[in-house]
Amino acid sequence: MTVSTERPTPRADCTVGADGGIVFDLDLGPGLDRYRDGEAPELLLRLRGGGGGDGDGDGTTVRLPTSLRGGRLRAVLPSTAEPAEGRWDVQVREPDAADDGAVAVEAGIRDVRLLMDRTPDTGRIAVRIPYPTADGRLAVRCWIRAPHAEAGPVTFDRDGMTVEGALYGTALGDGARVEARLAGAPDRTCSVPATGTEGAFSFTLPLDRLATGPVTGKQLWTLWLVPGTAGGKGTGGKSADGVRISRILDDVWDRRNSFVYPGRGAGEGARATPCYSGDNDLCVRIEPAPAR
Repeated sequence: MTVSTERPTPRADCTVGADGGIVFDLDLGPGLDRYRDGEAPELLLRLRGGGGGDGDGDGTTVRLPTSLRGGRLRAVLPSTAEPAEGRWDVQVREPDAADDGAVAVEAGIRDVRLLMDRTPDTGRIAVRIPYPTADGRLAVRCWIRAPHAEAGPVTFDRDGMTVEGALYGTALGDGARVEARLAGAPDRTCSVPATGTEGAFSFTLPLDRLATGPVTGKQLWTLWLVPGTAGGKGTGGKSADGVRISRILDDVWDRRNSFVYPGRGAGEGARATPCYSGDNDLCVRIEPAPAR
C-alpha cells in the first residue's frame, strides 16, 4: 500500500472588517506541529500581471506573516495597507520554499457583509474585495480612488439614461459636466451638465447623441465626471481630467454579468446598452441594431 505524502491544497476563509481590513484563516491540513521555533508559512498577495521575481520593493507582492489560531493559521491584511489597484492572487509559501514555490490558495467561506452600503467619511477610497476566481482560487480585487464618483441608481426615460451618485474628495463647481468618451478615439466626446448638492451628483445622457454617423461595429463609451472650476484634485483623478464614474462600494468584484441593463434604440440603426466593465466602471455600449 502506497501512502501519499502530498499535502492537501491550502484553503482560506476570510472575513472583511468594518474598517476594510481582511482576516485570512488558513487550513493547511494535518501537521501544524511541524512549524517550530516561530517558523510559519507566509501568506502572499501577488499582483496579477506584476511580473516575476519576489516583487519586494516594486509593489507587486504583499507579504503577510501568519500565527497559529485555533488549529489554523491566521494572517491579516490591515486596513492601513493600500495595495495597488488590480487583482491580487492569494498564495502561501512554506518556510523552506523559494518565492517561486508559493502555491495558490483555494477560496473558502467569505464573510463580506460589512462591505454592503458603505458610506466612507474620507475622500480617499480604498476598497478590497476577496473573491473566488473561475477555477476556485482566492484573489482580492483592490481599488484606490481619490477623488471618487460612485454610481448609484440608473433610470431611463424618453430622453435617455439618468444616473445619480455620491461624490467623494471633490465638489461640483461652475461648468461641472459628465463626458462620455469613446474608447480608442480621444477626440470623440459627448458632454452633458452635471448637477447635485454637496456629496452628490446626477446627470441625464441622451443615448442617441452617442450614435452619430453610421454604427458599423461595437463601440464602448466610458463615463467621466468633470467637477468644474470649484472641483478639488486628488491622485485618482483631477478636475481637469475627470473622475471615472464607477461602482465599487459594495461586495461585487465584477459587475459585467450581475448588473445588466436593457438595450435601447439610439438613432438610426443603432442600439445603446448601459453596462459595467470588469473593473466596475460605468459605460455605454453602442452597436448596430439587430436585424428585424
